[in-house]
Amino acid sequence: MTENPAAALKELTGLLKEWLAFQGRLGWQGTAPSEEVKQVREPGAAAPTPTLKEIREAMEHCRKCKLGRGRTNLVFGEGSPNAEIMFIGEAPGEEEDRQGRPFVGPAGQVLNNLLNKLGLSREEVYITNVVKSRPPNNRDPEPDEIAACLPFLQQQIKAIRPKVIVALGRIAAQTLLNTREPITKLRGRWHKYDRIPVMPTFHPSYLLRFPRERIKTWQDMQLVMERLAADE
Repeated sequence: MTENPAAALKELTGLLKEWLAFQGRLGWQGTAPSEEVKQVREPGAAAPTPTLKEIREAMEHCRKCKLGRGRTNLVFGEGSPNAEIMFIGEAPGEEEDRQGRPFVGPAGQVLNNLLNKLGLSREEVYITNVVKSRPPNNRDPEPDEIAACLPFLQQQIKAIRPKVIVALGRIAAQTLLNTREPITKLRGRWHKYDRIPVMPTFHPSYLLRFPRERIKTWQDMQLVMERLAADE
């Protein structure tokens, strides 16, 4: 950032315009569509689904909640943009915040082991979280923080179009399904998010504390694999 006030204001204005343009691409209320989108969109047509790259770029400048101001790195998500399975957790932890990657700490090792046993790799699934910035002291994301990040997650899901979503833990499951039911009642049963089958299961960090519950997550994932096989 330049020290010249006039130049600094011009630079900030440019960044703001760029950020607002991405929000227009995302189709949110309160932001006008970009001129490019206006030119190609037919009257009454839905806004085009942004790519993962565009969604990420929009998030790089996002300060819609207090978490964005304190993060080390944005933890957007990673994996195949054409993944059949999308894993969604709750929020990054300390190691995720440091590396800018989801599920790379102790809980990530649990998830990696699960994927390996299923014959899957991180490169062929997609892994992300409801919230993309680390909450202080790894606390649960607060409702306003979830609300700020949710439109980005919804656009990620639209961009990937997975055949199945695996909701890892209470917060992910309750957010996607708009319910307050506990994870113990949600897991092991199929649900729907925007016509996509959703299988809630325990968060890997929970399995670190209660390893006996891993058998239930394994059972949940067998249902997921059976459903994918049936769709082939």
